Order: sequence, then C-alpha cells, then structure tokens
Amino acid sequence: MLLFVVLVSYTHTGQSAVILQYHHVSDDTPASTSISPQQFELHLRYLHEHNFNVLPLNKVVQAIKNNQPLPDKTVAITFDDAYLDILTQAKPLLDRFNFPFTLFINPGLVERGSKHYLTWQQLKQLADAGVIIANHGYNHDSLARVPQGLTEQQWLKKYASLLEQAEEMIHEKTGQSWRYFAYPYGEFSQAGLAWLSKQHFIGFGQQSGAAGTTSNLAALPRFPASQPYDKLTSLKDKLHSLPFTLTINSEASRYIYRQNELTSVTFTVNNDDFYPKLLSCYVTGLGKQTISWQSNNSFTLTFSQPLPIGRVRANCTAPSKSQSGRFYWYSHPWLILDNQGNWFPL
Repeated sequence: MLLFVVLVSYTHTGQSAVILQYHHVSDDTPASTSISPQQFELHLRYLHEHNFNVLPLNKVVQAIKNNQPLPDKTVAITFDDAYLDILTQAKPLLDRFNFPFTLFINPGLVERGSKHYLTWQQLKQLADAGVIIANHGYNHDSLARVPQGLTEQQWLKKYASLLEQAEEMIHEKTGQSWRYFAYPYGEFSQAGLAWLSKQHFIGFGQQSGAAGTTSNLAALPRFPASQPYDKLTSLKDKLHSLPFTLTINSEASRYIYRQNELTSVTFTVNNDDFYPKLLSCYVTGLGKQTISWQSNNSFTLTFSQPLPIGRVRANCTAPSKSQSGRFYWYSHPWLILDNQGNWFPL
C-alpha cells in the first residue's frame, strides 16, 4: 500500500485565482474539446454579471509568484492550441465583455499551415491586440511519455531544446516571450516538473482547483471548462473555489503508476476553515470514495477498485466555514499504465 501524505493549509481568497481552460469554441468540432459559442457566451455573461475580476494571465502569475494580493473572485481565461475558431468564434464574445485571454500554441503545428489553425499573421494580430501568446510545446508531444530508445533524461534534454525553439519562434513571430508552458494533454512526471523549473518556465496543468501563492509554479491548476464540464451549474462552484495548499510526501510524489500499484492515499490536513464531515473525494472512473479519518487532521482514501488505465484525478472538496457557499478544492492527477507499463492511447 502506497501512502500519499498532503499538508493542506488555509489560503486567503485575496491570494488566489481560478484559471479556466478551453480548446475549441464551436458546434462543429470534437465534443470532448469543445464548447458551443452559445454556452461560452453564458460563461462570459455569468462572469460579467457576478462581478468577477477577469485578469490577464501574467498579472495572475506575477501576484502568485510574488505573494501579492489579488482581487477576490479573480479569473483568467486560457485556450490550448491555435484553433481558428478562437479568432472567429471566441474573440468576438470576449471582446464584447472586454475580457483578456491567453492562447497556448504549438509553433510546429502552426508552421504546417492547416486550415483549422491560426496563421502567424493572425497570431501577430492577436498579440498586437493584447492577447497573451504562450508555449504549448513545439509539437503537441506529451512530456511524460518517453519515446522508445530514449532515457527520460535524454527525452527531457530533447524536449528542452524544442521548448526553447518554440519560445524563440513565438518571440520572433509575435514579439512575446512569457516563458509560460501548458503541458500537452496535461501530462507530466515528477522529473518533468523539476525539469521545467530548471528551464525557468511557469507550468500549467489540466488538474482542477484554484491557484494560490503556495501552488506549484511548475504545474498551476486550471479548470477544464469545455464539454462535459461546461454546464453553469457546476462551473459556478468552480469559479468560487478556494485553493488547498499542498506539500507532497517525497516517498509518494510520483505521478505515473502501473495499474494496481497505487491503492491508497492519505492526507494530513492543517486547516480548520472547512467542515470535515462534508469533505467529499471523487476519483475518475470510481466515483465518490469513502473517507476514513485517522485523526483530527488525517484521513485516508482506500480506492474502491483499481485505478483505471489512463488519466486519473482525485478531486476533494469541502465547504468553507468562513465563506458561505464557497468550497476548498484540491485535485491531483495520475497517469495509470497497464500492468506491462504500456501507455494508454492519446
């Protein structure tokens, strides 16, 4: 049985933000990475009507990085991949509400000139209009998946070269270089997180949760907001969420496991602003898990079944005592391989 020990502490709302992640804004693209223009407009209208502070991503990052205050209910909007519909469908809606946004792109894919992708000329126009253009890797290769014939260190060295090449191209073509990197597929390893920090990049994952001053700057959380997570009923709780601050036990800090290898997770809690009896934890493919309190500040999840092969996340939420209607939110991602160590399909 592997134990995963997490220290959770209170983070003031004025030092946190919710980062939303989208891909397509379209009725004609794959549902799993899309939100309809009509639903996207509902998201933006909700932010506007409920007085959320939609800030550029760089202001959010700088505040978190420098332990500076942010307005309560701060939100940043991001898109992964340089899809054309971001210009044709999303931007007119964002402009209507005067909301800034960030676009993470793959220069290698832009270079191929697909009719579904933005061109460098269009990206430059977006950059000149104030859109942040950031790095999604040269191609759309998973950082965590080491190609056959390479060691992990060899792959990270090669990826570093491609990442720098992508950053140079973004700077050359758009005039911007933020050194922000959104992990393709949201996949990373423990070595990958350490590697990214050495490259002096800020990383963005696809695990949910609010970002706070003690969040890992190599993997800031973002809430996926496309289908099937695009319904306003669930998005409202996410937009009001508060961050759990994590310190992970070094003996259980891996993100990649074989099936049946990870069977239990234990959390140590240092936060008296939530209701322990109302704490809920859900795991991808398994649903709500039973919480076994070991002490007043420690609980264990013993998974009801083996974790399914693929991308798996544990999401734990608990209502705040001091801020009615708001939830603390924590998510941890795992990549579960089959028993032979083979990766699941992309």
